Amino acid sequence: MARPRPVIFDCDGVLVDSEPLAARAYERVYEKHGMPGVHGGIIAQCVGMKQSDIIVRIRELTGHQFPAAADGDIWAETKVLFTEELQPTPGIAAFLETLVGDRCVASSSSVERINHSLAVTGLAHFFGDAIYSSSMVKNGKPAPDIFLFAAAKMGVNPADCIVIEDSPFGIQGAVAAGMTAIGYTGGGHTYAEHAARLTAAGADFVCADWHEVSRQLSTLGVPA
Repeated sequence: MARPRPVIFDCDGVLVDSEPLAARAYERVYEKHGMPGVHGGIIAQCVGMKQSDIIVRIRELTGHQFPAAADGDIWAETKVLFTEELQPTPGIAAFLETLVGDRCVASSSSVERINHSLAVTGLAHFFGDAIYSSSMVKNGKPAPDIFLFAAAKMGVNPADCIVIEDSPFGIQGAVAAGMTAIGYTGGGHTYAEHAARLTAAGADFVCADWHEVSRQLSTLGVPA
């Protein structure tokens, strides 16, 4: 029997419904440091980036230069919100229960944030140590580095991998890595043009919930 194709999951906005909470954390921390106006619309343009790239993008959009010495404040505020309110995306636990084959997480977030997110939402046991962060590679998404790194760690051919991503940057990175890309729009941060933007970024398919993802994976040779 052929080995099922490995599935690589983004974390934020795919496994956990974190993006609205993360946006609130950025807004609070920037206000705390005397830089108001970093609202959800600003953060929406940064979804899929690692923190250092988000800080650069916010500066480009608002002119706010966040103090490097206070970088830790962002995760501290985010962690509080995640601990109190973070939920898995609807239906993901049931989906992972029936998914067959290798899987891993490849996220722009720090290892600490990924592990905390999966722990508080009860998803950690589905992945074990197969957790990969953009902090482990030179370039963050939309570069393909994290996806190629994840494939190497799993010992699989990048062309065999299927990536599930909610951000155009993530889709671009998956496409650049030569992987099949599924766009996911089932998180709380989705918007009217979300599916179209994922398609424009190169998504092979776009799915609005995990039932739809499961049906799509079955056509790609992955029982789910």
